[in-house]
Amino acid sequence: MRILLLSWLLFNLYFAAFFCISNLVLVSGRCQSDQKQLLLELNLSSNLNSTAFPTPLRRLMKWNQTTDCCSWDGVSCDAGGHVIGLDLSDRAISSPIDNSSSLFRLQHLQQLNLAFNRFEQVFPAGFDKLENLSYLNLSYAGFTGQIPIEISHLTRYSSPEESLKLEKPNLKMLVQNLTGLRFLYLDGINMSTTWNKCSQALSPLIKLQVLSMRACYLSGPIHSSLSKPRSLSIIRLDENILSGLVPQFFLEFPNLTTLLDANLSGFIPKTVEKMTQLVHLDFSWNRLSGPALNLSQNQFNGTIGGLHVKASSLIDTLDLRSNKLQGQFPMFVFKLHGLTLLDLSSNNFSGLIPMSAFQNLRNLSYLDLSYNRLTIDAITTNISSLCLPKLTKLFLASCNLMEFPNFLKNQSSLIQLDLSNNQIHGEMPSWIWKTIYWGLLNLSGNFLVEFERPLNNINSSFIVEPIPNMDLRGNQLEGQIPILPLGVIYLDFSNNKFNSVLPAHIGDSLRYATFVSISNNNIHGSIPPSLCNITFPRVLDLSNNSLSGPIPQCLFQMNVPNTVLNLRQNNLSGIISDTFSKSCELQILDLNQNRLEGKVPKSLENCKRMEVLDIGNNQINDSFPCHLKNIATLHVLILCSNKFNGHIDCPGNSSGWPMLQIFDLASNNFSGKLYLTCLGIWEAMQLNPDKDQSELVYIIIATYLNDVLRYEDTISVTIKSLELKLVKILPEFTSIDISCNNFEGPIPNVIGTFKALYSLNFSHNAFLGPIPAFFGNLRQLGSVDLSSNSLHGEIPLQLANLNFLSFLNVSNNKLVGPTSTQLQSFLEASFENNAGLCGPPLMATCGLPPAKTDNPSDARISC
Repeated sequence: MRILLLSWLLFNLYFAAFFCISNLVLVSGRCQSDQKQLLLELNLSSNLNSTAFPTPLRRLMKWNQTTDCCSWDGVSCDAGGHVIGLDLSDRAISSPIDNSSSLFRLQHLQQLNLAFNRFEQVFPAGFDKLENLSYLNLSYAGFTGQIPIEISHLTRYSSPEESLKLEKPNLKMLVQNLTGLRFLYLDGINMSTTWNKCSQALSPLIKLQVLSMRACYLSGPIHSSLSKPRSLSIIRLDENILSGLVPQFFLEFPNLTTLLDANLSGFIPKTVEKMTQLVHLDFSWNRLSGPALNLSQNQFNGTIGGLHVKASSLIDTLDLRSNKLQGQFPMFVFKLHGLTLLDLSSNNFSGLIPMSAFQNLRNLSYLDLSYNRLTIDAITTNISSLCLPKLTKLFLASCNLMEFPNFLKNQSSLIQLDLSNNQIHGEMPSWIWKTIYWGLLNLSGNFLVEFERPLNNINSSFIVEPIPNMDLRGNQLEGQIPILPLGVIYLDFSNNKFNSVLPAHIGDSLRYATFVSISNNNIHGSIPPSLCNITFPRVLDLSNNSLSGPIPQCLFQMNVPNTVLNLRQNNLSGIISDTFSKSCELQILDLNQNRLEGKVPKSLENCKRMEVLDIGNNQINDSFPCHLKNIATLHVLILCSNKFNGHIDCPGNSSGWPMLQIFDLASNNFSGKLYLTCLGIWEAMQLNPDKDQSELVYIIIATYLNDVLRYEDTISVTIKSLELKLVKILPEFTSIDISCNNFEGPIPNVIGTFKALYSLNFSHNAFLGPIPAFFGNLRQLGSVDLSSNSLHGEIPLQLANLNFLSFLNVSNNKLVGPTSTQLQSFLEASFENNAGLCGPPLMATCGLPPAKTDNPSDARISC
C-alpha cells in the first residue's frame, strides 16, 4: 500500500524546512522580555488529545517559562534576542488568530510557519504588519475565505490551503509589484484560470526560483512559456486539470532540479536529458481531462529511453507510476547511484530483473515496481549478500516472485513491505517478524500455508508505536489463528483455511485495531467476548465461517462512528440483543444466514446512521419492524426468509427511507394489502436526473496508512429468478422483492412513482386486479416478476414498451388476450398457465377457445 498523503506531506515539509534553514541564520541571543511576553500572549491551544497521536506529528506546544524563550521549541532569535523565526507547524492548533493577536507585534519576525493546524477561521489580515517577514507558510493551516490584498506586501509567500480563493486580488494583482519574489507557493488555492493567463501573470517574476501551484484549478493546454524566470529550480503543477503534451519550455530552465507535472500526455521527450541539474522528476498520475476521459488510453505511453543517464546523474527521485510506459525495464536506473526513491509501478514494463542489480543503489529508501509485467529474480545465489542499508519501503506486488527475497533478512530499517499478488509458496518465515518494525506487511494473494514455528518472535520483536498493519488475506494459511502483539491496527486474515476456534483473549491483543477481518475461513466455536475489548472497531468481519452460539451483547453496544459488524453466514443462534445504545454508530449490520430467533430489537432504531441492515435467512418471528422507519440513512433493508407475519401498516408520520435502494421481504408470512406509503418517501427510487449515475455507494470507514479504506459488504438479491451477490451497490440499482408472502388486493399505485426502479418481484402472492398501466412510467425497469398471483385482464401495452426490460414473468395468473409483438421474444414459460393468453411464444392461437387445463389459473405455485 502506498502512503500518498504522507509522502506529499513529508515532501512539503522537506521544502518548508529547507527554505527556512537555508535563509535563516540561527544565532544564540538572550531573549528580550517583551519578545517573551508576546509569545506567551499567543495562548495557542489544541482541541486534540496529544496522547492519541504519535510524536513529532501533532505535537503540542510545551514552553518552559523559566527558560530563555530563544531556546523554546520552534523559536529562533537573532543576536539581539529578537524573535526572527517561529515554527508552529503540525501542532493541531485550534485557537483563533485575530488581527489584534500578539503574533503581529513580533516586528522582527522573518520566518513564520503555521502549516498543518486547525485554525478553521477566515484568513486574518494582519500579516502585512510583519514588515520584515520574508517567509510565510500557511499550508493546510485551516484558514478559509479570500486572501487579503495586504498579503502582497510580503516578499516570499507560501500558502497551500484548499478552501482559499484568489479572485480579488487575482494572481496578476497579487504579484505585479513583487518583482524580487523568489519563492511562490500557492498550492490548493482556487484560481479557476488557464495556464496561459497564469504564465502571463508570472512573467514579471524574473528572479523566481520556486513555483509551486499544486491543485490550483489551472486548466487548458500547458504550452505558454514562462519566458523570463530562467532561475527556476522547482516547478510543481500536479493535481490540476491541464492538458496537452509534455511542454518543451521546461527545457528553458537550466537550473531546474525539481519537476512535478500532471494531466499531460504523449511521450517523455528525449530532450529531458538536457536538464543536467534535475534531482526530482515526478511524472506520476498523468492523464488527460475532459468529458471523453478514458484513463486506459490517455496517459504517458512509450519508453523512457530519453531520460539519459549522463543527464541524470544527480537524480534522487524518479516517480513515473500510474502511466502507460512500456517496453523493457529501463536498466539505466541502476546507474543512478544517488536514487533515494524509485517508483515505476502500474505501467507496462516487462523483463526479468535480478534483485542483485540494485546493489549499487545504496541510498535507495523507497522502491516500488508493482503491477507491471516484470519478473523479479530474488533467489539467485548472491542475493543473500545484497544489503540496501537505507531501504525503508519495498513494494513488489505482482512481480512473479516465487520465494521470499533472502536479502530481507539483512534489512534493519524496513518499515513497509508489500509482496502481495505473487506466487510465494510454503511457510511464512519467522524472521519476517524481526524485519518489519512498523507500518505495513502485505503478503496477500500468495500461496502461504502456515507460519514457521515457533511464533515467539512475534511478541518479542513488534513495537507498539507506530502501529503495524497486516494483510495476509487470500492465502492458504491453516491451523490456529496466531496471537499477535498488542498494537495491531489493521488485520486481514480473510480467505484462508484457518480451522480452529478463536483464541479466548484475541480481543485483548487487538485492543487498538480499527479493522479486523477473519472472514471466509473455517473458524468454529463461539465468539470470544474479549472482542468487545477492541477500543476503536471500525470493521469486525467474521462472516462465512462456522461460528456458533449466541452473539455477545456487547458487540451491539459499539459506539465508534461508521462501524461495520458482519457475522454473515455462520451458525449463530439465540436472539439479537435489545441493547443497542442511544449513541449507536453502526453503519453496516449483516447477520444474514444464521439461526437467530426472537424479534427485531426496539433499540435498533437508535442506530441513526445505519446504511445496511441485513437480517435475512434466519428464524426471526415478528411483525413488520415499523420502528426502523426512523432510520433515514438506510440504503439496504433485507428481512427475507424469516418468520415475519401480519400486515405492513405503520402508524404515524415519518420521513421514511429517502435513500433506500434495496427492500427485500421475500419468503415470509406477511399478509393483507401492501401499504408502502406508510413508510415514507423513497427518494432513491425516484428518477433524479442530477444524480451521478457512475458513483458507487461505498462505506468509508477508516484509513489504512493514510489511504482511504472502503468496506464492501456482499448483498444477495434475487433478480431474473437468479440469486446474485452484489459487492458494490450502484446508485441506479434499486430493487423491491416481496415475493413468497400473502399480500393481496391490487398492486399499489405508489409503485408507479418509483421511476428509478430496476427490479420488481411481486411473485407468489395473492394480488388481484389488472396489471396497472403505470408500469409504463417505470422506464428503468429491467426485471419484472408478477407470477403466481390472481391478476386478470390483458397485459398492458405500456409494459411491453419498456426498453430495458430483459426479464418478464407473468405466469400462473388469470391474464387474457394476445401477447403483443414486443413481448414475443420472451420464453413461453414467462406466460404459461394463463388460460386466456394467446399468440407467440405460446402455442395457443388467438381466436380459438382456450384449452382446458387441470391446473386452475388461480392455483398458487409454491415458492
